[in-house]
Amino acid sequence: MTILVTGGAGFIGSHTIVALQQAGYRVVVLDNLCNSTAAVLDAVAKITSVKPDFVQGDIRNAATLATLFDAYKITAVLHFAGLKAVGESTQKPLAYYDNNVHGSAQLFGAMQQAGVKTLVFSSSATVYGDPQHLPLAEDHPRSAANPYGHTKLVVEDMLENLYHSEAGWRMARLRYFNPVGAHPSGLIGEAPQGVPNNLMPYVAQVATGRRPKVQVYGNDYNTPDGTGVRDYIHVMDLAQGHVQALKYCLQVEQELLTVNLGTGKAYSVLDMIHAFEQASGKTIPYDLVARRPGDIAACWADTALAYQKLGWRAEKGIQEMCNDAWRWETRS
Repeated sequence: MTILVTGGAGFIGSHTIVALQQAGYRVVVLDNLCNSTAAVLDAVAKITSVKPDFVQGDIRNAATLATLFDAYKITAVLHFAGLKAVGESTQKPLAYYDNNVHGSAQLFGAMQQAGVKTLVFSSSATVYGDPQHLPLAEDHPRSAANPYGHTKLVVEDMLENLYHSEAGWRMARLRYFNPVGAHPSGLIGEAPQGVPNNLMPYVAQVATGRRPKVQVYGNDYNTPDGTGVRDYIHVMDLAQGHVQALKYCLQVEQELLTVNLGTGKAYSVLDMIHAFEQASGKTIPYDLVARRPGDIAACWADTALAYQKLGWRAEKGIQEMCNDAWRWETRS
């Protein structure tokens, strides 16, 4: 089977390609390289001994999509292509709606034209907004505190509308929590451009001396150590969740599945810093500063449905996440 992976040169997409190829699927990557590099696909080839086909192009370009679906006999689509920085989305909301919403609409239209009705969509726990209760189950009310989160919410709704409008769609909407880590080979990992938006790559850059210290935003939350707590999931566990979701969709006649991909465990900012100190053997300096507007105290997943439907659960703990991220960060 040939699987189209949009945004496949990115952090989560590239790790998922490894899992897909190791499961025996042929992969075609579509990526505009706005926040990634095609060189990552060479690294994927070193891990799997197979280089995925690559088309440089944009999901917003209807002609590119039509040509791609004509050229390849696509069985299913894994849709990762999207802008994903919460802070940037508040500064450039139109770019986020254009790429994430308009781009998704173009992609789904091209799938419809080509008769490809199997889709795994990269959604996010940001659609839950500020948690009303924890852990977060899939039936928790949705809301969006920023444009990025709202684009994910809109695309989720778009898929639900499409599912009910036409028979035969098999869809999985996967709500990620906080992906971290790297492939254990150290050949692929998270490579943010500019200042990292996420905690682990920032901590890693402090550990290597690229940045002076970590800013810990808020130490007065109602959490065990006062800092915010999150559900961090190893990117390879996340990748395997996509393979399981794809297999599930391919086995049913019609489905709109929505599941969390997380560990069900919560780690604080300081937990993460201390675990990274163990992984790196470095002291990681940090400053406790005021809370950031819009940050929430705690967020972690109820993972029961993913196990019930997909037979999937996360297996890697915080120390393995940090060890693999450090191996990637210090690659030669």
